Amino acid sequence: MAPNIVYLPNGQMLSVSNVFAGLSFKPHDLNVHQSVFPPGWTIILESADSDEDNEGPILDTDDIYSQQRRVHKFRSPTLRGDNLFISSISNPSSTDFKPPTSPSRQIALMLWTTLWWYFHQLPPNPHLTAGISPNIPEKGKPKGEWRVNIKREGIFKGKYLLSKLARMGLIASEESAVGVTENERKGEGFLRMFVSQRAFWQLDPRIFLFTLSPNQHSPFPGGTPFASRPGSPNRESTPMQSPRLDSQTGEPMQQGLWNNQLSGPFSSSSHLPTYYPPTPPQYTFTGVIRHPIRPKPPAQGETFYTRYVPSVGQYISFRTASISVKAPKYRGPVGPVGGGPGTPQFLPPKSGVSTATLPSVGNIDLHPCDTDLLHDWMNQPRVNAFWGAGGPVSNQEEFLSKALNDKHSFPVIGCWDGKPFGYFELYWVKEDQLGRHLTGSDVNDWDRGLHALVGEEEFRGPHRVKVWLSALVHYFWLADPRTMRVLCEPRLDNDKFINYLFDVGFFKEREVKLPHKQAALMKIGRDGWQAPVI
Repeated sequence: MAPNIVYLPNGQMLSVSNVFAGLSFKPHDLNVHQSVFPPGWTIILESADSDEDNEGPILDTDDIYSQQRRVHKFRSPTLRGDNLFISSISNPSSTDFKPPTSPSRQIALMLWTTLWWYFHQLPPNPHLTAGISPNIPEKGKPKGEWRVNIKREGIFKGKYLLSKLARMGLIASEESAVGVTENERKGEGFLRMFVSQRAFWQLDPRIFLFTLSPNQHSPFPGGTPFASRPGSPNRESTPMQSPRLDSQTGEPMQQGLWNNQLSGPFSSSSHLPTYYPPTPPQYTFTGVIRHPIRPKPPAQGETFYTRYVPSVGQYISFRTASISVKAPKYRGPVGPVGGGPGTPQFLPPKSGVSTATLPSVGNIDLHPCDTDLLHDWMNQPRVNAFWGAGGPVSNQEEFLSKALNDKHSFPVIGCWDGKPFGYFELYWVKEDQLGRHLTGSDVNDWDRGLHALVGEEEFRGPHRVKVWLSALVHYFWLADPRTMRVLCEPRLDNDKFINYLFDVGFFKEREVKLPHKQAALMKIGRDGWQAPVI
């Protein structure tokens, strides 16, 4: 079973441990006053020995438990034989925190976190065996979809809970009929619920992650959490230790979590989820191209995607580029090092993270601004060969200003543990130059595209490329559920990048003649995508 430490995209860490008949989830630092979660919860996770690779759903409580020999304690994921439910919850003291306004939302948060842990484990063999001739080689066998079944047991026995989780999009069922039963407490229609790997990774974490609201008399007011519990007052009434203050805003800082006072994908002073659905489509024209009015991109310097990558041991993040002469400050989480697995530190050895990435008065200005980064990167021969944007820094200033003023694209800086490693342009295909060279079904209203370069040598390499490529595709799926395809048009002689695209699921449809290059038209579809590289 792995991993035993869960790193969530907002920087929260939890420990997972075996308990009698189940698994226990607890905030890693055991500091409930800083935690987004209740002090802990327990799940029951079991696996069925047989029929786990059948295409039909296997979760039938009466059938499975009439044959006890088929069910055993979870050891490693199966394709469709795993069944889970939340058996118990430990809530924080009502003295410090208000009860959740929506208990269903809190349960959804815990189930989502459990699934985040589950789908970070080594995937099962995707090939089906039931009813398949043993003479067929492994590669030729059909593949199934990795699912985990949600049992209507424990906490999930609530009358309307599973239906609420289904409306949130967290769980699903192939039984889409209304049904004829009049007794809703029997839960008919919610006995075969499941979560697939593919669907889970297309759920925006901001739908589920939120914080608990402190009571007014709590020593831990909202937005100003302490790095640890304060000591008990002594007889001399020594005041409590003050929290660390941000050098720019003067506000107390959060350790490990995205600061509620600052811009980040999970920042919320209201303690509510930060997800907002896409707006209804409205149309306009760019030249003769009719296309939807595009949403305004994240502000300059704003981080819009972050995720811990276990295979690298660092957080990958993407933020909008900035024209400012000061480098945007990174206040997100960094990967674990030093005192052992799961220990939060700010300086991973051999990771390339310098003290310049840490927000302090003495060193924050040592980090180069985005224009200086582009000046360095664009003048590297291997980059200039494809981008042609080298030259004096004034060239990069003009380049970045033009990118920030583009209505169908926006410039992005990618970071590992807060340290910039590359430049990207994320665009809407239809009104882009590429879209003007495609016709009919070749381009849709919500297709996205990307341009990419890696400027830092220490962050090059095949595996990191696969991670950030798949992360950008992941972002596109999260940004708008109407986006069904991502396109890319590398120059035909850029064999290395084309092969990287193949590695993460793109396929080459054909060649496209553009004014400045002959390009390979590469595509990936939402329906064929499984998960980001972890």
